[in-house]
Amino acid sequence: MLWLASAAVRRSRRGRRLGSRKFRTLSGLRPAPPAGGTATPRRGQCRVRAPGVPAPATASRRARPEQRAAMVPEDRSDGPGAGEESARLQAAGTVRKGCDLSTDSLHGRLQSRRARIHQQIDRELRMRTGAENLYRATSNARVRETVALELSDVNSSLQLLKEELAGLDSSGDMGQPESEGVTAPMIPLGLKETKPLDWAPPLKELICRHFGEDGASYEAEIRELEDLRQATRTPSRSKAGLELLTAYYNQLCFLEARFVTPARSLGLLFHWYDSLTGLPAQQRALAFEKGSVLFNIGALHTQIGARQNRSCPEGIGRAVEAFQRAAGAFSLLRENFSHAPSPDMSPASLSMLEQLMRAQAQECVFEGLLLQAPRAAHDCLAQLRLAQEAAQVAAEYRLVHRTMAQPPVRGYAPFPWITLVHVKAEHFHALAHYHAALGLCDGASVAESELPVLEKVFLSSAEARGPALPQERKERSKLAKTQQRPEGRTPSFSRVKVADIFHRLGPLSVFSAKNHWRLVGPVHLSRGEGGFGFTLRGDSPVLIAAVVPGGRAAEAGLKEGDYIVSVNGQPCRWWKHAEVVAQLKGVGDEGVSLQVVTLLPAAELPVSGDRRPALGGLLRSQKECGQETPVPSRGSPRPRPLLGWNRKANRGKTGRRLSPAPQP
Repeated sequence: MLWLASAAVRRSRRGRRLGSRKFRTLSGLRPAPPAGGTATPRRGQCRVRAPGVPAPATASRRARPEQRAAMVPEDRSDGPGAGEESARLQAAGTVRKGCDLSTDSLHGRLQSRRARIHQQIDRELRMRTGAENLYRATSNARVRETVALELSDVNSSLQLLKEELAGLDSSGDMGQPESEGVTAPMIPLGLKETKPLDWAPPLKELICRHFGEDGASYEAEIRELEDLRQATRTPSRSKAGLELLTAYYNQLCFLEARFVTPARSLGLLFHWYDSLTGLPAQQRALAFEKGSVLFNIGALHTQIGARQNRSCPEGIGRAVEAFQRAAGAFSLLRENFSHAPSPDMSPASLSMLEQLMRAQAQECVFEGLLLQAPRAAHDCLAQLRLAQEAAQVAAEYRLVHRTMAQPPVRGYAPFPWITLVHVKAEHFHALAHYHAALGLCDGASVAESELPVLEKVFLSSAEARGPALPQERKERSKLAKTQQRPEGRTPSFSRVKVADIFHRLGPLSVFSAKNHWRLVGPVHLSRGEGGFGFTLRGDSPVLIAAVVPGGRAAEAGLKEGDYIVSVNGQPCRWWKHAEVVAQLKGVGDEGVSLQVVTLLPAAELPVSGDRRPALGGLLRSQKECGQETPVPSRGSPRPRPLLGWNRKANRGKTGRRLSPAPQP
């Protein structure tokens, strides 16, 4: 056993030496080739194929279309025969794609380096787990000493990789401003990386078992969903990238409403890497996927805001809005997501990120006022307003620095972030004194009419008569004031209109995993003296509102509350009320063949547990995704929230839930 353990450790060390050489190459320690020579392309310059998979070492920079194209469906029209149409790929003008890393070299290098660091961290964690198991399994002192040495080496390598990842996030390349002017650097946030996911097995099984349809016939829809998720791994740093992430988030709302119940998940293992530490995290809840996408929406807003041209008012306005949107996304995630499996989505980390984005938005507000400073160089009141704004920015950054310096955030916040935030707090504190001095010393002569006002502000008497400038240093630090306080703005999910990829399964108000039904028919009806003997109500699907006792419908076994899903063999789940009525009126003496579904109450469900219909929650989720939903004919109790989302945070907050739109 001792010989086997020693051999394993030697192989592990040999792998570590190879990994160290790769790490040194990745860190840029390889000397540059001579001018005019042919350089071997670094792996960091290749396009990311998948996190955890090494990029090819060839010099080709041509991206394959199937690797970067992802299709998002448009709204599909409802009408006769619309339900049986398969999901089609849209025209080239409506296609949403991920970022083509071959055309964005800087973005591509950063994405590739992040993916490679995540791969190395994953490998080091597996090595550490194996070494820990060997340490616990053996009682030989020599082997334990050797394994302890190996564990120390692995932990050192993990620390170096985490520092390199932090250096990428704060290198400035990711958020390099578009202007050439001298502006203070902003802190952008890197996107969370993920691994490819195979949706086909669980979705096909669920469609076959619960919906009673052939799962293989939905391969086009499943492939469309996989392409959309693949594209969200490399979104462009623009409005198109935000729309891509929002479209996928809305599709997750549809998936959650149609396939997920409180007692049953999809069975998929969602794998995401921590944005700050690079550590992998896994969860089977679809809520983790939604939370990670929402985190990336906020992170992409930070990158867009950091690269704006802040030397002009238009660029400053865009930067302020981007940081406000980022703060709103992190606030929304913090209030609705609990039991985070990764540090970057913990409440403490999200609170820190929210404060940081608000501070950066406040800094942009100050820069906007500073653009007007040359015109008001000798205006005392204008300089004093600038001093107040600078003091407000300093107060915001001091709050962020205080949060970063406390555990648990201190353990995983990048050290360059902590340093930069501290420097900015002191810098803007000094700017506040500078502009106050300019206003008092270099300002124009004050008119006699303004002297009483200034004396009241800057001079204090023994007897307090009103607001005066405090003479104590601690009290002076509380004079920060701003004319524009940026607040967090929740990302607008409803602006990106998408159609449910699994539209063919039927309206979500009925055809979802939360409901159970029984298919009846086809039932043949012939017209009698009083017609078919039933009345209809509602749209998509049309409901049998009443059945005439003793009529043709009652004799055929139709009941009140059944939903018509087929008329003469034509699927009509998405038909309007007028379309079904027109189809029935056009029937001759030969009669009509109907197929209906009957919703089963909880007592008749074959599986025990809480399986109550959740139409209210389904309608809310469908409206969240920007699609109109017909009002259901029968109410049902409100569903329990999905496990993993904080219910306490939603009490009393009708407009703050992880959803694109408020509850109807």
